[in-house]
Amino acid sequence: MADLFAIIVLMEHLEKAFIRDSITAEEYTPQCANLIAKYKTTMNFLSDSVTNLETFMDDYKLTCPAAVNRFKIGVPATYEHAVGDNTKQDMGKSAKYIAETVLHFITLMDTLRLNRYAVDELHPILADLIQSLNNVPGLPADFEGKAKVRQWLITLHSMKASDQITEEQARQMLFEMDQSHTEFYRLLSGEQKVMADAQ
Repeated sequence: MADLFAIIVLMEHLEKAFIRDSITAEEYTPQCANLIAKYKTTMNFLSDSVTNLETFMDDYKLTCPAAVNRFKIGVPATYEHAVGDNTKQDMGKSAKYIAETVLHFITLMDTLRLNRYAVDELHPILADLIQSLNNVPGLPADFEGKAKVRQWLITLHSMKASDQITEEQARQMLFEMDQSHTEFYRLLSGEQKVMADAQ
C-alpha cells in the first residue's frame, strides 16, 4: 500500500515538473513509462485489497489529478501529445513518421482481423500509433483518429494485461481504425496537393 501511495505521489510531481518545464521531454518520458509500469505491477499485487485507484485515493485522502489522468491513459504525455522535435519540417523525418503511422495502423487492423484481442498485444500497438501520429508534421490537432486512439488506450488500460476485448469491441475498434486510416490518407493527399500547387 505504501508503494502504491508513493508511486501516485511521484507521478503527480513528475507530471507537474513536466508541465512547468522543470524537466525535458527526454528526461520525462522514460521516468513516466517506468512509473506506469510500476503502477500496473503494484495494482496487480494488490488486486485483492485495492479495487480501483479512485477508491484507494479516497481512503488515503490523496488528491493527485494529474497522476490519475496519466495512469488512466497508460502512456506518457509525450506519446499522447506532439512533443519534441516534430515541429521541424524535415522532409526525411516527415516521410519516416508517415510511414511509421501507416505501419502501426495496418499492424493494429491486421492484429484485430486475426482475432488477437489480448490487451497486452493491442495496447503497445496503440501506444506506438498515437506517438507516431503526434510526430507527423502538419497533421491537424483536431484529427479525429487521435481522439479515437486515445479513447481505446484508456479503455484497454482499465483492463488487465491478460484480459481480452470482446468481439463486439474488436469490430468497433477495427471500424474506427479503418476510418481513421482512410482519413489520415485523405489528409496527406490533400497536403501533398497543396505543396505541389505552391511549387
